Amino acid sequence: MRNKNFFIYLHFETTNQQPFNCNQMKTLRTLYAVTMLTALALVNMSFSSGEESKSRIVEDGGTGPYKAIMKEEPTLPAHTVFAPQDLTKFGKKQKLPVLVWGNGACTNSPWEHYKFLNEIASYGYLVVATGYIPMNDDPYRGPMSTTQQQVESIDWAVAQNSDPSSPFFGKIDVKNICAAGMSCGGLQTLYNCADPRITTLMICNSGLFNRQNAGSAVGGMPMPPKEKLKEIHSPIIYILGGKEDIAYENGMDDFHRISHVPACAANFPVGHGGTYRQPHGGEFTVPALAWLNWQLKGDSKAARMFRGSNPLLLQRQGWTLEKNSKL
Repeated sequence: MRNKNFFIYLHFETTNQQPFNCNQMKTLRTLYAVTMLTALALVNMSFSSGEESKSRIVEDGGTGPYKAIMKEEPTLPAHTVFAPQDLTKFGKKQKLPVLVWGNGACTNSPWEHYKFLNEIASYGYLVVATGYIPMNDDPYRGPMSTTQQQVESIDWAVAQNSDPSSPFFGKIDVKNICAAGMSCGGLQTLYNCADPRITTLMICNSGLFNRQNAGSAVGGMPMPPKEKLKEIHSPIIYILGGKEDIAYENGMDDFHRISHVPACAANFPVGHGGTYRQPHGGEFTVPALAWLNWQLKGDSKAARMFRGSNPLLLQRQGWTLEKNSKL
């Protein structure tokens, strides 16, 4: 931000160097006060214009029917928001379901996932990702994010929907919220799984560590025990990178332990990194969008991606799918 200095000079002359009378003193004080207030207003305008929130159009707004934008929100520090550019299409009859996202490595920026998240937003979702907006493809280097930031994302979405001064006022479907994350972000999501506002969970390239392999976890990662899975109260999908994925064993072990809520595990053999950085998020976007459309929008066609004797996901090359009896 560029600083600007404002120099204000007041020069008063009186005839014959006579002292000010009472009325002149009042006029002088009034003029001085008005001048100073004007100067302060100009300074505030200068600083505000230099602190405009960052935004970026990613991949022409995505392939969905609602071209998206990635942006900062002044009311939500250390987060990145993805949303349709034109919010006039949303309101009482059509609202924006919510996806709150935690990043791989618990990094405090969605720099590896922004194409994937932007694509989801272009299909009519409000996506709130933990961390600072990535204005280029440079890796984020800074402190790790926290599990609390994902809760802050939900808090913010709920508050924006109720705030008459917000552009999202009355446009957010706060009854349909998916908490999701990749790798360490998936652990953050599972840590927060008991939040009653969550409608569904999406765990990508992740799964809880058990006592035997907990020592292989990276320092600073949330480490809820396997017993945490009992707190899940909503349908859940695991999207994993196949046996090549370092989180495969943990994720599949989670899935096989979950019998009290609908659950499935989809695998695509690309390893731990997934396809998030590919154009429009790559192949991982397919089951992710289908799951969200089914769970948050009630789309019966999207449900066919996972349900039935021959799910549509299995008709796509490379995918495998396991389901529990609840699904």
